Amino acid sequence: MSDPYSVLGVSRTASEAEIRKAFRKLAKKHHPDLNPGDKAAEAKFKEISLANDILSDKEKRRRFDAGEIDATGQEVPPRGFYRDQAGGPGGFKYQRGGGHESFADMGDIFEMFRQRGGGARGFSFGGEQPGFDGDGFDMGGMPITYSLSVPFLAAARGGKQRVGLPDGRTLDIDVPEGTTDGTTLRLKGQGMPGRDGKPAGDAYVEIRVQPHPFFEPRDNDIHIELPVTLSEAVLGGRVKVPTVGGPVMLSIPAGSNTGKSLRLKGRGLLDRRTKQRGDQYVKLKVVLPDNPDDKLKQFLESWEAGKAYDPRAAMEQFT
Repeated sequence: MSDPYSVLGVSRTASEAEIRKAFRKLAKKHHPDLNPGDKAAEAKFKEISLANDILSDKEKRRRFDAGEIDATGQEVPPRGFYRDQAGGPGGFKYQRGGGHESFADMGDIFEMFRQRGGGARGFSFGGEQPGFDGDGFDMGGMPITYSLSVPFLAAARGGKQRVGLPDGRTLDIDVPEGTTDGTTLRLKGQGMPGRDGKPAGDAYVEIRVQPHPFFEPRDNDIHIELPVTLSEAVLGGRVKVPTVGGPVMLSIPAGSNTGKSLRLKGRGLLDRRTKQRGDQYVKLKVVLPDNPDDKLKQFLESWEAGKAYDPRAAMEQFT
């Protein structure tokens, strides 16, 4: 895995805004939905998503810069003492981030404990504590916390995300509709197995929602910039607009200009507390063809009214 800063093309001192801007630019270019069937674009999107997952999270970025985790988000064992990512009694925190995939593998987490087995009891923290035995600490019934990177639309729409367990089983996690970044889900009984008949601990999954190439959430509203043709802007018409729930038709008023905002009521994200949906705001952006034809050029050259107005006149009062 390449250095995440290099993947996104930003410096190591880049701000959060610069990182977000770089990711969105690359995501628009390589997103699988915009490059159907292009395996190279899909692989590149996974790479930039993983890089963004590291650098957009303050704690992960700090740990990467400090050499505590590598470019995939995995722990780097400290020299001299291998602490296996543990934070001490009762405070174990294990993380494994995903990429663009909707599949996260917890195998490394469980395998690590399975390999340690009874040998882990050799580490003593002095005295017997809840969840620990006199010889050291008892991993039985301990909770596990880890992170799962989820595509934006999967979190917005809800659905199942599959996790593979080391014994060959798979676990489908129900991601509720309207899940937001930082939401923690509890998986009862999916933590460390208990000893001597004790129940297994729970697993806590922190959801990290990946940014989307063009959907921008603001609270429960969605904002999107929609490119329209010159004809659609001048003459008006109905165009297809993507929403988190699927494409819908939107009426463009005749004479619309770049920057005009239209609202799609109830097409935003679901608020899990109020059960109300936000709106989607569509900001128009007039886009000319890459190579305007001669007829358009001839029309504009002969269009006297087009030469009579100054779209920059309002700027003069500020200069």
